[in-house]
Parts: sequence; C-alpha cells; structure tokens
Amino acid sequence: MHIHHHLKEKIDPLVVKQFIDEHPNSKVYIGCDSDRVLIKDEWYADYASVVVVHLGGRHGCKVFGHVERERDYEKTKARPRMRLMNEVYKVSQLYLDIAQVMDEDFDCEIHLDINPSENHGSSCVINEAIGYVRALTNVVPMVKPNGFAATHCADRLKAIKINCS
Repeated sequence: MHIHHHLKEKIDPLVVKQFIDEHPNSKVYIGCDSDRVLIKDEWYADYASVVVVHLGGRHGCKVFGHVERERDYEKTKARPRMRLMNEVYKVSQLYLDIAQVMDEDFDCEIHLDINPSENHGSSCVINEAIGYVRALTNVVPMVKPNGFAATHCADRLKAIKINCS
C-alpha cells in the first residue's frame, strides 16, 4: 500500500481525479476513522480520512490521506455518537468533493467504521449514519465487516501520523 500525501494537508480532489484518470478501471473507496487523544486534561479526536484507489481492481492501491485533530466533547466513551457522526460527515463531504470533479460513471464505495452488531458501541448511530450518507450522496455505505477503507486503511493512516508526529 503506497500512501500519498502530507497528512496535515487536505486531500486535493483534482490530484485524486488525475491519478484515477491515469489508471482506468480503478475502484475507489472512501473512509474515515477516528481515535480519542487526551492532551493536557482535554479530549481531542484525530480524524483520518482516506481515498483508496484500487488500481484496475487488482494491481495494488494508492491511498490519499489526511488527518485532522479536533476537540472532542463526547460525554460517553462507550457510545461515541458525536465522534462517529463526525466521521460520517467527513466521509460524506470527501465523497462529494471527489464526485464533483469526476465523470458520472465514477465507481466508488463509502466505508464507515461502524459495527451493526448491538454488542458494539458504534451501533448506536447505524441508522442515522447510513441514512445521512444515502441522503447526501445517493450511495449506500458499507459498514463492518465490509468497510475496510475506514476500518483498516484510515486506522493505519492514524498510526502512521502518530509515528511521524
């Protein structure tokens, strides 16, 4: 997996489009994941957004990524509704930014790091998350275990950012 981008810079939709145009028949996956970070007695969230371009559907992939830190005012760690919905907002906006510069036959999946099982805290937002993404983008998002762009790629990007900080 080759990661392209300075992690603090926003993902440039035109750079992504140019790369996709150079690699026909590629599949695109967009995801976002977050983690809480305690800094000087205040909680923050690191949001990692990724655009994964799977080259020709079988020749490896390139990841465009961005990590941003924001204050996290979540009251309950076990059911992080606000932070999860922020992931949903960010991934939806990233999709819209990319789709705006792409052709109409843009082949893309949106991945959410949400587990539909009621045994997991993220299930508390499953219905509103899927509804928000569908309403805004007209795309039915993939969730765990199928949302690998959020679950694995964005999660890996956060680890790289932490190691590079």
